[in-house]
Amino acid sequence: MTDSDSLKYHSELPGLLGKLDTLICKIESFMLAAGVLLMALNTCVNVIARFGFGQGLFFSGEINRILIVLITFAGIGYAARHGRHIRMSALYDTLPFKGRKILMTSIALITGLIMLVLAYFSYQYIVSVYDRGRILPALGFEIWWIYIWVPLGFIVTGIQYGLTVYKNLTSPDVYLSAGVLDGYAETESEV
Repeated sequence: MTDSDSLKYHSELPGLLGKLDTLICKIESFMLAAGVLLMALNTCVNVIARFGFGQGLFFSGEINRILIVLITFAGIGYAARHGRHIRMSALYDTLPFKGRKILMTSIALITGLIMLVLAYFSYQYIVSVYDRGRILPALGFEIWWIYIWVPLGFIVTGIQYGLTVYKNLTSPDVYLSAGVLDGYAETESEV
């Protein structure tokens, strides 16, 4: 699957799991695209204002901060769904098929659980920021709103790794994610 196929993504998972996976993918794709475009627009307008009018937008930095958090934590679920996460596969590649399947299932299970634990801790952090009542100086709204995307991103990523575990337990093949088979892309090189 290429990045341009993200808008056409349709989960291979059965029933409700597949519909949930497809819906989350479409929401993530929109959030990532909108976030990157808004950040680029905000930065360009700020540069034009600074150099053209002698004064930048006073809220530009805060908007980019919000968008960076959004893009980062929407992106981790997206990366997990498309099997684009970092892999250190030296040991994994030396294992026979059954060993790779067991290891990939275990890695997905442990990673999914860690994501859910991180979601819990990030939620606790949001509660503490909320209790302090901090606000963004330029935009004037409470800062905890920025961090809502953190536990949501961890939860979505945890769900993606859970779906990977499910796919590996119910399929004869090894999957890096619920929709990405294990393997390397064929490359050609001419000497």
